Amino acid sequence: MAGRKGSEFAGVGVAIVTPFRDDKLDVETLKKQIEFQIASGTNFLVPVGTTGESPTLSHDEHERVISEVIQLSAGRCKVMAGTGSNCTAEALRLTRWAAKEGADASLQVAPYYNKPTQKGFYEHFKAIAEDVGIPHCVYNIPGRSAKNIEPETIAKLAELPNITMVKEATGSLDQCSQILNSTNLTVLSGDDSLTLPMMSVGGEGVISVAGNIVPGDIVQMVKAALASDFVTASRWHHKLFPLCRDMLSLSTNPIPVKGAMKLLGRDMGELRLPMTALEPEQFEVLTRTLRTYGLLS
Repeated sequence: MAGRKGSEFAGVGVAIVTPFRDDKLDVETLKKQIEFQIASGTNFLVPVGTTGESPTLSHDEHERVISEVIQLSAGRCKVMAGTGSNCTAEALRLTRWAAKEGADASLQVAPYYNKPTQKGFYEHFKAIAEDVGIPHCVYNIPGRSAKNIEPETIAKLAELPNITMVKEATGSLDQCSQILNSTNLTVLSGDDSLTLPMMSVGGEGVISVAGNIVPGDIVQMVKAALASDFVTASRWHHKLFPLCRDMLSLSTNPIPVKGAMKLLGRDMGELRLPMTALEPEQFEVLTRTLRTYGLLS
């Protein structure tokens, strides 16, 4: 793993939720969330990703969240801004904005809905990497974007200097291994429950959803794995697993994580349509998980 591009982002990034009050961005609550993350030892913050409800933010809101997180974190941890789009021109505009505001890196989701060819994926990310001179993390999540960025395409993208990382959310350890074998990119897990398995084959961390709730515990697991202490890391993995599972399987992200934060007294406000709150029976399942974990009495 030594010498991999993007290794400065090894560790735990948290895809932070976007707090709303009365359908407006709640900056005071966002500030509390950032302070909580920094105090917990989170290595980098990832605003306006899927967990941050980026699809329902206006362009002005998207830019403001990025700016607020950069300013509020004030250099105390890195910021990887979510600036991807299924429109290359829009991704370029957002990424230029983030770089101008001082983002340390960008998270570039695979263009969704329009289902590019592999050549289209390559040209899209190449255009961004050659235009904006900060590190970029390619976010491969075919479950949402409808198409896989094949390992051969990622290997070709790895030849571009500013493409330094992959957020790997295909759920395939084989694909993770193929990327690690064929590139010098830093691979970050895009699924909390697969973080340790991916690190066992050479991944270097996670961009976490459950980190909104227990960032310190995830930091401990990842630190242990980075130190090759897989006995300790495995203990953390099995403690975290039910919570991580609920965050992505109980309902669509970020519905469960916002529900959990509300139950824990850290209410991030309402979800924006078409996201809707957990059903009562789902709240019961989540409450039991949080109680078993020790987060609720």
